[in-house]
Amino acid sequence: MDELLGRRVPYSAQAEQAVLGSMLIDPRCIPDVIGKVNAEDFYVQANREIFETMYSMFSFGQTVDAVTVLDQMKVRGVWKDNSRQYLVELMQLTPTAANVLEYAAIVRDRALLRALGQAGDEISSMVYSGSGEADAMLEAAERKIFELSRDRNNGGLIPVASIVQRVFEEISEAAASESAIPGLATGLPDLDRMILGLNPGDFALIAARPGVGKTSIALNITRSIGKSSGKTVAFFSLEMSREQLVMRLLSAEALVDGKKLQTGRLSDEEWRRIGSATNVLAATDIRINDNPALTVAQMNAQCRRLKNLGLVVIDYLQLMQSAGSGNSWANESRTQAVSDISRMMKIMAKELGVPVLCLSQLSRANTQRQDKRPQLSDLRESGAIEQDADVVVALHREGYYNPEYENPNEVELIVLKNRRGETGRLFMMWLPEYTSFVPLDKRHEDG
Repeated sequence: MDELLGRRVPYSAQAEQAVLGSMLIDPRCIPDVIGKVNAEDFYVQANREIFETMYSMFSFGQTVDAVTVLDQMKVRGVWKDNSRQYLVELMQLTPTAANVLEYAAIVRDRALLRALGQAGDEISSMVYSGSGEADAMLEAAERKIFELSRDRNNGGLIPVASIVQRVFEEISEAAASESAIPGLATGLPDLDRMILGLNPGDFALIAARPGVGKTSIALNITRSIGKSSGKTVAFFSLEMSREQLVMRLLSAEALVDGKKLQTGRLSDEEWRRIGSATNVLAATDIRINDNPALTVAQMNAQCRRLKNLGLVVIDYLQLMQSAGSGNSWANESRTQAVSDISRMMKIMAKELGVPVLCLSQLSRANTQRQDKRPQLSDLRESGAIEQDADVVVALHREGYYNPEYENPNEVELIVLKNRRGETGRLFMMWLPEYTSFVPLDKRHEDG
């Protein structure tokens, strides 16, 4: 098509040949090369097939040289009559393997230009076809460009050989890490040990009845990750204002009574702690949006523009607009709306490559039972949420139902679903004056 239109396709046959020749001359450079380019970056079909063969051989620990590659090409069914001569030419055309990363950079650059041109054509076709509204087209265009800037390898059928290599590298990194968990630490050690932290692509849910502490624990996690990870935390609040949230963050960080903080009647020591807490929070990259009318698509679009995103927090699900057009739930089935929102949040977590932590209200079903501890079925419009969520944690405070309970601020964190491991219960102490949680010295019980 490009040739018919008189357009020159961006590619460099010489750079592609130099990369392959370098890999044949000096197989020690292969790990560096496969970290820079992939098979789809090669425009010439023959070059792509040779790269895929060497990639597969390297992934399975096989020796890579002209003889073994030629033999493996026969096994893979990509050998041609001129393959032997072409491999020899590749080695003769490459002066040295020392510059292989420069050659690889050229190959990747041309591939990115081709992908950008394809995205531009698709966007133009979408616009001139007149199908859909401008906002929807803008969202689609942003998504296409974001996918290019983030990772052009997503989608399609990926050979297991390349996936095995990535997984092995992740395991090696985890083994070398000082952290005992692979994901972001929530700041609640018992919870981290159970769910292995908040991991990229996870859709995690914290559910509770109103007033039990959903927002408080979400702010605890936000503050902890904002301080320890160095990454951006995006907090979408559909209920409370930015000022209210920051007031809570300050109260928890400084350990100053939230009511006193609102009046400003503080002692000199409390002022000092507030000043110190202000500096600590200002050094984080926590960003807050308190627009109550946001849809998942709009949140996703805002997050795509953040370069160092580590976590997305949404407070809370039942207040969200419908996932599609932004219409309120009054115009459609509540269950269908929650189903759409839940699915889109899981897709958002996977697309952004970060954990998405969403808060949710529990129904009143548990109030009818003698044992008030929440169950998965207590999630309001729960079917889709149960299916999409990777982690579901419910908060239960016995003192919420029984004012005479001996320890009214003791809170159970009940892990109802955990794709990464065990479920069970652990205990925290809620400090209402600081709207904060601290660990309780009580062993968790397996569910």
